[in-house]
Amino acid sequence: MLLAFSVQNFKSIRDLQTLSLEARSDEHLAWSHVVTDGKLRVVKSAVLYGANASGKSNVIEALVWFRKFVLTSSKEGQAGEDIPVQPFLLSSETEEAASHFEVEFRWDGFDYRYGFEVTAQAVLSEWLYRKSPTAKEARLFTREGQNFRISNTNFKEGSGLQERTRPNALFLSVCAQFNGQQAGRVLAWVQRLRTISGLNERQFFQFTAKQLQETENRQRILELAQKADFNIQSIRSELEELGEKNASPEVLADMKSRGLGKLYRSVDIKTTHQKRDAGNNVVGEVEFDLMKNESSGTQKFIALSGPILHTLEEGSILVVDELDARLHPRLTQAILDLFHSPANRKNAQLVCATHDVNLLDPERFRRDQVWFCERDESGATDLFSLADIDSNLVRPTSKFSRQYMLGLFGAVPQLAHFQEAAVHATE
Repeated sequence: MLLAFSVQNFKSIRDLQTLSLEARSDEHLAWSHVVTDGKLRVVKSAVLYGANASGKSNVIEALVWFRKFVLTSSKEGQAGEDIPVQPFLLSSETEEAASHFEVEFRWDGFDYRYGFEVTAQAVLSEWLYRKSPTAKEARLFTREGQNFRISNTNFKEGSGLQERTRPNALFLSVCAQFNGQQAGRVLAWVQRLRTISGLNERQFFQFTAKQLQETENRQRILELAQKADFNIQSIRSELEELGEKNASPEVLADMKSRGLGKLYRSVDIKTTHQKRDAGNNVVGEVEFDLMKNESSGTQKFIALSGPILHTLEEGSILVVDELDARLHPRLTQAILDLFHSPANRKNAQLVCATHDVNLLDPERFRRDQVWFCERDESGATDLFSLADIDSNLVRPTSKFSRQYMLGLFGAVPQLAHFQEAAVHATE
């Protein structure tokens, strides 16, 4: 379970910002929206709102960047190569400063806290801590530049690997590469953190197409599509594998970082629809190519269906930017409701960014599940929760959507002079 993610000095995020999935004391919708594990209470989903260019996508991109760097830093780069991190560029104080990333999660009964600080030139610091429910947090290792402090009790696997760690690589990744047990556990959790762009979901067609090769998964995806009212009678996929020798290093690195496994020369998904005569009688079937013949909304829903069902089955974490793009509001609601329903038996989590105000309903979300992004006059993103706002203003039964659109929470476009500017532009 993801407990919290913190980031500082990354793109529009200047100051330290933390997205927390730990539930507040509020019992509203707790039975369906909160996972209880001992004293720990975690929400099953979090949704990010904000004006265009407020930084919603950058919060998610920070998670994407964190995941990719953890999984590839020890394998992809060479000594002396720059780390492709982008700091906050609108301040002379931050453009050369380190970027900070930290994740807190529960995995196999232990709470982990792992993070690092990097510039384009090197990893400046790195740390890993672990805590059992009945003990204090214990240090596994810390790092300052190329100086390492490794716990002989809790992280013996790291001993001797300091010399094998490049200044531009993560020690954790190196330890996992050498089959370190604790490091491997952390990387296994990071691999379960999957990300999708709702505006460019084509990258996950392959994932869904691979699932369609298996009868059980094909039936589950078909059932989901039929309940989404797409009138699809059957669905299948065609895959032509592409050997690694024929793929560029950049393509290989990108596919592996996204956990997509094998590469394919071509990926096609076919859907079947009923054909009817003039009397509306079924007289046969017609097969469509998903990308050529189906609507963009159908394409997106099918592309998302594979990762969504896999996340629910695995009990992992799915992060989606622009979830509502090209989807009917009721479909977006149905996807979110899956994570709060009995279908989510393994306590999977969904984090998404959206502009769909219809979702801001106290019957759908708790206050601690709703987050806002707002940029200040210096261009820096501020991330805050609806639960942080005065409870006298926002109650569990308040009309969140109306209050948001009225600007009571901030994080909306300031359009007071919009018409005036349009008039001047057309004169």
